[in-house]
Amino acid sequence: MDDLETDLHPAVQRIAALFARHGSDHYDGGRQEAVTALQHALQAAQLAEWAGADTPLVAAALLHDVGHFADGVPSNPEVDDAHELRALPLLGSDFGPEVLEPIRLHVAAKRYLVATDARYASTLSSASIHTLAQQGGPMSDEECRAFEAEPFAPQAVMLRRWDDAAKEPHKATPSLAYFLPLLEQALLHTPQKAPRTVVGALDA
Repeated sequence: MDDLETDLHPAVQRIAALFARHGSDHYDGGRQEAVTALQHALQAAQLAEWAGADTPLVAAALLHDVGHFADGVPSNPEVDDAHELRALPLLGSDFGPEVLEPIRLHVAAKRYLVATDARYASTLSSASIHTLAQQGGPMSDEECRAFEAEPFAPQAVMLRRWDDAAKEPHKATPSLAYFLPLLEQALLHTPQKAPRTVVGALDA
């Protein structure tokens, strides 16, 4: 662990350690994408910054798939791993609902968008199409109404679209170290610092 990471909150250090252990992972079978877990997370967070998202939502974009790193995740690619729910125990004591709720809802947001946006399904990767059936398929009208009533549904939809776009091999992004101070700003009971002024900038 470098000097930057040791200066950060223990919760952020734990997240950095998770990415150090699992960031080079590729998902298995039909879930496999063209990018590693870390590449996907960094691209999603970069897209969130470019969109002008607030600090908690950029943090959610970076962390939305950390549930894949949890202990006990099913290894069978034909079984839904419920990663959006497995992320919550890893993060819940350190982050508030502004971070956790978009993460919890980002899979539901895919089902919602398939049901409500006729063009959306054509934008999905083959892996996302594969997992859609495992996750329940398009929402029913009743499920759509329930999703729309969720307080963080709009943020979850934004996160979902960044998630879908964050799958470009070899795309240049900031490093994980660039986003670690932002995670610290997003922690519960942590005073907000001055806004970041270089949105999506690459490291020097």
